[in-house]
Amino acid sequence: MLKNYKYYLENLDCANCAKKIEDEIKKDERFSNVVVNFSTLTLNFKTDMENPFPEIFKIIKRVEPNVLVYVEKNEEKGQDLELFRFIIAIVILGISFLISNSVIHEVMLILCYLLLMYKTFRKAIKKIVQSHNVDENALICISAIGAYILGEHMEGLMVLLLYVLGKILEDKAVNKSRNSIKDLVELKASYANLKVNKRITKVKSEDLKVDDVIVVKKGELVPVDGVVIKGNTKMDTSGLTGESTLRKIQENDSVLSGFINVGEVIEVKVTQTYFDSTAVKILELTLNATNNKAKTETFVSKIASYYTPIVLIIAIVIGAFLPLVSSVSYQDSIYRALTFLVISCPCAIAISVPLSYFAGIGISSKKKILVKGSNYLDALTKCDAIVFDKTGTLTTGSFELEEIKIYDSKYTKEDILKLASLGEFFSNHPIAKLIVQENHKKLDLSHVTDFKEVSGKGIMFSYKKDSIKVGSATFCQTDKEGNTFVSVNDQVIGSFLFNDHVKENAKDVISKLKKYDIKTYMLTGDHVSFAKMIAENIGIDEYQAELLPQDKFSELQKLQEHHLVMFVGDGINDTPSLARADVGISMGSIGSNSAIEASDVVIMNDDLEGIPTVLRIAHKTKKIIMMNLIFSIGIKILILILAMLGIAHMALAVFADTGVTLLAILNSLRILKD
Repeated sequence: MLKNYKYYLENLDCANCAKKIEDEIKKDERFSNVVVNFSTLTLNFKTDMENPFPEIFKIIKRVEPNVLVYVEKNEEKGQDLELFRFIIAIVILGISFLISNSVIHEVMLILCYLLLMYKTFRKAIKKIVQSHNVDENALICISAIGAYILGEHMEGLMVLLLYVLGKILEDKAVNKSRNSIKDLVELKASYANLKVNKRITKVKSEDLKVDDVIVVKKGELVPVDGVVIKGNTKMDTSGLTGESTLRKIQENDSVLSGFINVGEVIEVKVTQTYFDSTAVKILELTLNATNNKAKTETFVSKIASYYTPIVLIIAIVIGAFLPLVSSVSYQDSIYRALTFLVISCPCAIAISVPLSYFAGIGISSKKKILVKGSNYLDALTKCDAIVFDKTGTLTTGSFELEEIKIYDSKYTKEDILKLASLGEFFSNHPIAKLIVQENHKKLDLSHVTDFKEVSGKGIMFSYKKDSIKVGSATFCQTDKEGNTFVSVNDQVIGSFLFNDHVKENAKDVISKLKKYDIKTYMLTGDHVSFAKMIAENIGIDEYQAELLPQDKFSELQKLQEHHLVMFVGDGINDTPSLARADVGISMGSIGSNSAIEASDVVIMNDDLEGIPTVLRIAHKTKKIIMMNLIFSIGIKILILILAMLGIAHMALAVFADTGVTLLAILNSLRILKD
């Protein structure tokens, strides 16, 4: 049986290197669903091996000898001395300019070389010995040593200075982005107060079991999902839903992990284990979202893997054959070839794309929008149609009975309400419950027989000698106006008119969507007249009414023949349509497993504004990715041409490599400023 495994990586400082590890593990048939996520420094895979760690460790060491692998997250990282060595090298270089003795001056320069090249040279040798590959580190070392041998001492030193400084800044920028994104969704509680009899002990949240009783004190995070069994309080739910208003919590109310208790002490009965709880699911979804890679990201990774060897071959050709076809000396041709080597690393191209997607997903999380993969962020920019379910999506889902209409004078409003309540008493539908609540008289159910609920249409039953139907216009075979009709022996005697309030910002959101040239549709099971009123009120382009869930699915399929479609629903009744759509968006269903499983985007706070917000983020992410690619590739090609012509020096080549990478990373981080 295949099991899921997740390992943690360290010293993985290149997105292209992550792709090499992923590709190498995929070659082994014992491992499937292999994903190396550079953004989160994790390795996910499936295997039926009992202990896959030794084999995984061996593969990674063969491909990337410097990368460390951990079964559990390593929180205690060793101190990186690279910055310290860089500062010492700068100080020694400065002092060397004050020394008049040429021998001492040369020794100090060599010491600077050794300090700056130590980590890079060590990585290069490990890679050559263990994986027989020449990577960026080896190319930099060859270039620096070559420059020194050619007598360009300061040129070689500048290559190392700029490269090491760029790597230090690059690591800081990437780590900052990782930490920023993780902070956005850090909703986990590391401990819980477990109550056994009258004794309370502090335990790890992971150790809690279903039906355990925990105590949540003022100021504490709820560690797992549960039900309050004692006490009343107020909860800050903004971490999950973004709601600024405190939520009142009473006995028998459900609470989710990630809620913060700001009131009195409560006791909670655990209903979900730690790993099945809402906060952990959200965190895992967000941090693993880039495992579902966009086509752009996959394409760039493939290009990057061919890029370096091609440039390396060109560099060898320049160094060996340029003097044979021109007046350039071998010393000059070798210098140009060394400059080529410095430019050859595709880091700027390989790192900026996954980092941009990761930043886009991270800022979406901050705004309480879960995007389950960079491929869905990419797909959002291509969608040209959006389909809305009505109830709970465009409307609040809080029904109010506005009017009872009478179509047969033999019956009063009380009679119609009573007949409907007799049948609706056996249904769990929201409207059924509302009808029963409106009937304040005691019901005698002894004469109700042959009850049957017809999904998406209504109910039918026998009462005494009469056949009763309560449901839609189609079900009761009428063209009269109303939401829910009552018929006796196939004669409609009355109807209920309900008001499901349109969300305040619905009209504004529809207007914003049209600015992206997205055509809007509404599919509903409601009566045509009610659907028409809502569609015209908020500006929906097209609508269809009195549809069953399977009808909505069919209509969605028809639209997909000509459009890329987003479907927005409540994540429960619309699960098939959410799964079928090019991008499924569920509204306000936090805590609902069906919503998280079926949809590609989950808007946690039930706010329609989340749709144009995630579209804006998706378009901004795509724009920045294209900027990075054009800038990175353009600069590299320009410097490559200049180097071939003998115009570009090594320092400029280092900028084309490390400098461009750093600028691309900083540009990607602009997404977090949305």
